[in-house]
Amino acid sequence: MSKIHRQLIVYDFDWSLADQDSDRWIFEVLAPDLRRKMKSLKDEIQWTDLVAQSLRELHARGHTREDIEGALKVMPFHPAMVRGVKAVKAASTPETTFFCLSNANSVFIKTILHSKGLENLFTEIVTNPAEWDPSGLLKLRRCVDPNGPQHSCKIGCSPNMCKGDELEAFLERHKPGFDRIIYVGDGSNDFCPILRLRSQDMILCRYYRGLEKRIAKEGEKEGLKCQIRYWAGAWEVEEIFKTLPDTL
Repeated sequence: MSKIHRQLIVYDFDWSLADQDSDRWIFEVLAPDLRRKMKSLKDEIQWTDLVAQSLRELHARGHTREDIEGALKVMPFHPAMVRGVKAVKAASTPETTFFCLSNANSVFIKTILHSKGLENLFTEIVTNPAEWDPSGLLKLRRCVDPNGPQHSCKIGCSPNMCKGDELEAFLERHKPGFDRIIYVGDGSNDFCPILRLRSQDMILCRYYRGLEKRIAKEGEKEGLKCQIRYWAGAWEVEEIFKTLPDTL
């Protein structure tokens, strides 16, 4: 058995760290008719582009930056998840790095993290870039520019980002490697990055969502090597963190 000295915990954001989907939540709170419109258009317009379009419509109606930030700050976020990640971050061993890999956007994520006292949790956040313009419009764009070179993922990542490529790029930037990687995710777009994990690594997969279905249907065929733990509530992730072995 070898001691775990360095570990990486990778988090998806929506429904993984947070207990809601930030893209949808904003419109459910501020403009339910826009949320309904998004539901009807999601198969016609790439999702990040659709959120950007809906943010422009929201702004045209007079909704402000303060409205959006206020909705984000009250989005469901379980106290057990806050406790769990803070405890792991504070522990002296193993040395833990946190990495956020999300199809949400930088403004939504940073606003929510700050409201929970987690603004210093992640070493890096890789997501779709967003920024406020002087008029209060939140301008959002894809992580992978549609007018530039595109990723070549064959696993099914959406056009705005290949999460597998982004995980490998992060690992390249943060050598030497980690003794263990733990990935916390829920959606079908988390399947590609977990295929890059090794046998000593672990996926904490949320029940009843797209990732669970893809693991069941495609995991063996695609050669999934990592250990799998399932969870439904944030308190279970906190519990798993408390009982992780410190050796491989």
